[in-house]
Amino acid sequence: MTRGRRGLLATMVSWSMLAASLPARAHNDGLSEASALSALPVAMSISAPVLSVAAGSVLVLASVEVVADGTVWVLQRASDGARIVVKWSAISAGMASVAVGTAITVTAVSAGWVLSTAGEVLALIPNELGKALLHHERVIR
Repeated sequence: MTRGRRGLLATMVSWSMLAASLPARAHNDGLSEASALSALPVAMSISAPVLSVAAGSVLVLASVEVVADGTVWVLQRASDGARIVVKWSAISAGMASVAVGTAITVTAVSAGWVLSTAGEVLALIPNELGKALLHHERVIR
C-alpha cells in the first residue's frame, strides 16, 4: 500500500470513528410526538383523560381500591403525571393479578379502548358504539 493510500485510509477511519461517536438523528424538529402529546393536557385540562387514552399510550397502575360496588383503578401516565380513574363493577381473574406499578398498554379500537399488559387483554372500555354493541350481551372470557 502506498503512503498516499495509507494517509487516505487513516483519514477515513478517523472520520468514521468521529461520526460513530455522535448521536444519530432521524430528524431535527426539536420535539418528538410524545413530547407534543404530553404538552397537550396543560392546554386542554378538561380533555386530558380522553387525550391520554385516545393517544394509544402506556399507563402505569398507580393504585387499586376496593369499594362497595366494585373496584377503582387509578392509571397514571409517566410522561406528565396525568391520571385516569376507572371504576369496574366486576374484575376478571386476569385483572385481579395485575399489581400496582404494572405498565398497561392502551389501544384505541372502533368500539372503545383495549387495556392490555404483556400481550394479554385485560378489559375493554367501551365508547358509545361499544356500549350499543354490548347493551344486551354478557361478555364472558
